[in-house]
Amino acid sequence: MATQCLCLLILTSLLALAAPLVFDIKNLHLLNGTMDEIMNIHPEPVQPDEGDHHVRQVRDIAPRPPAAHGWPKDCSEIPPGSHSGVYIIQPKGLHQLVVYCEMNTTGGGWTVIQRNQKDTAVTWAESWSTYKYGFGNVRSDYWLGTEYIHQIAKQKVYQVRFVISDNANNIKFADYNLFSVEDEAHGYRLRLGSYAGTAGDAMTSDNPSTMHDNMKFSTKDRDQDNYSKNCAYSYEGGWWFSSCYSVRLNFKGGMTWGSLCKGDCKSSLILIKPAPYC
Repeated sequence: MATQCLCLLILTSLLALAAPLVFDIKNLHLLNGTMDEIMNIHPEPVQPDEGDHHVRQVRDIAPRPPAAHGWPKDCSEIPPGSHSGVYIIQPKGLHQLVVYCEMNTTGGGWTVIQRNQKDTAVTWAESWSTYKYGFGNVRSDYWLGTEYIHQIAKQKVYQVRFVISDNANNIKFADYNLFSVEDEAHGYRLRLGSYAGTAGDAMTSDNPSTMHDNMKFSTKDRDQDNYSKNCAYSYEGGWWFSSCYSVRLNFKGGMTWGSLCKGDCKSSLILIKPAPYC
């Protein structure tokens, strides 16, 4: 009886130690899987447990940050040569998040903030609060969360890459050398820098009705665009609308990117990382 009580006490203590690490990951709903799919979890070494394998299991799955530096602040702090996949990050002053890190594209270190495919199972016509904290599946189609995108991008000066697959499966990209999203009080307004790429500059159009740069974010239940109606409600997805769009990536079905593909883009990917000169 005494041995059983001791084992129960140990188990309770280990759960208490593990809980802050496990349950401080506020967007764990995006994982849609098990913790062992997270690539930068380092389990405790297996030690003899006198036959109580339940205690050992709790200890082994408790995630720990790298000993020297803690959790990375974004995917650019993942060691070079690492595989692409799901990682834990912790932006400065924020709790831990699960994100997908793209480590193979142009030097790696990219944090994926959006991924979508034409045949997606994700419903993009979501509310302000759902967009704020993210939805979907971090390993497939998802929105990281407007608040979390803001929190990550305010740490340094960031750049952004939009990767678009057109209706013939040609992969094109649009790079902007500056990227930031203002806080919620300022409507999560988008700020972009100069364009370079092969997809065409569809985000900073000269036409004010299709401009996305400098626009606030709108959803079906929070209209912040310049249109007489609600673009997000009419076009079934939250975005930085003016009145209304030249880009529509947060959408269930064929997407739009300027003149490259109008309603028949097959996929999109939005990646951010610190600008190389900062």
